[in-house]
Amino acid sequence: MREGWHVEPLSKVCQLINRGISPVYLDDGGTAVLNQKCIRDHSINYDLGRRHCVTTKRVSADKLVRVGDVLVNSTGTGTLGRVAQVRDEPHEPTTVDSHVTIVRPKDGLFFPEFFGYALIAIENQIQEGGEGCGGQTELARSKLANDYHVSFPTSIPEQRRIVAILDEAFEGIATAKANAEKNLQNAREVFESYLNAVFSQRGEGWVEKRLGDVCEIARGGSPRPIKAFLTDDEDGINWVKISDASSSSKYIYNTAEKIVQAGVKRSRLVHNGDFLLSNSMSFGRPYIMRTTGCIHDGWLVLSAYEKYLNQDFLYQVLGSQYVFEQFDKLAAGSTVRNLNIDLASSVIIPIPPKSVQDALAIKNTELDQEVQHLESIYQQKLAALDELKQSLLHQAFNGDL
Repeated sequence: MREGWHVEPLSKVCQLINRGISPVYLDDGGTAVLNQKCIRDHSINYDLGRRHCVTTKRVSADKLVRVGDVLVNSTGTGTLGRVAQVRDEPHEPTTVDSHVTIVRPKDGLFFPEFFGYALIAIENQIQEGGEGCGGQTELARSKLANDYHVSFPTSIPEQRRIVAILDEAFEGIATAKANAEKNLQNAREVFESYLNAVFSQRGEGWVEKRLGDVCEIARGGSPRPIKAFLTDDEDGINWVKISDASSSSKYIYNTAEKIVQAGVKRSRLVHNGDFLLSNSMSFGRPYIMRTTGCIHDGWLVLSAYEKYLNQDFLYQVLGSQYVFEQFDKLAAGSTVRNLNIDLASSVIIPIPPKSVQDALAIKNTELDQEVQHLESIYQQKLAALDELKQSLLHQAFNGDL
């Protein structure tokens, strides 16, 4: 650390480190309340906030966010540790809920934006500091205050100089990321547009069939309570959940959890090459198994009748917007939309002659592989930009900028 720099725990440099309130929610009126959804990518989205009834529960002045405050998500796997600074005065009095911690620096120690960057620099450390299991992971106020340190020069002009460098660099990185993300989205959209054109415009010899007439459709099952069947034994049977599937791949290669043999009788065993369709939450998405496992009732398993369908063609037609729009209309249920066997069976799919299916399946697979190659390039660019941000922060808070 260079001369003139200090390293202190947050407890030494902050006047407030406190969770927010437990809101009494309103549809309109009251005070704005920020939650964990509002804090992402080091920025605050006020539009995702809710309203709190101040006549039922008063909000103390110290829990109204101020310019310079840093908000830290303090509960939940995947959300815990995300930080964002209040850089501009909120348009109205605003607080946070009890899942968010307000970290307020002492007056005079920091150029405001420098303190925000200081917490971004240790965000990865904070994210690893949760205690508990599953979605109940918590970051205790005392741990945040005493276990995490910030480094800073005592010179405010020096802090201001570092902020100017980081602001300019991060603005350029944000622009580059936005362009890469747009290109990533465009690559997939062009391919999906092409598929939609193929299946909607068609050609000679195409017919329309109900999905249930060209496939055998079965449903998984759920041994309950599932916790009683889960095992850490490596020889256990893969337990295939929706979260094991990726939106960027048509294959399911492995699973996060396994179950014991007794659970198979209450579920459905699927094998390498079997075709799955999600019927809840992310309903209507097709996947192909590249392992053996058991599926729960959030899945349908489809087996194409060979006289009608090429299996790869089936995957492609079910992944098209043409068919997904039918899933969207047919999905049942008000809270969690889902597709049962009867509804899935009623979906209409366009089918060309088998020779056309085979040719289209090969061509579409080749195009899909090219798109995946482009997506991989853009993902690498995004990863490199994130690494650049971390490198700049490391230099800044080691006094090397």
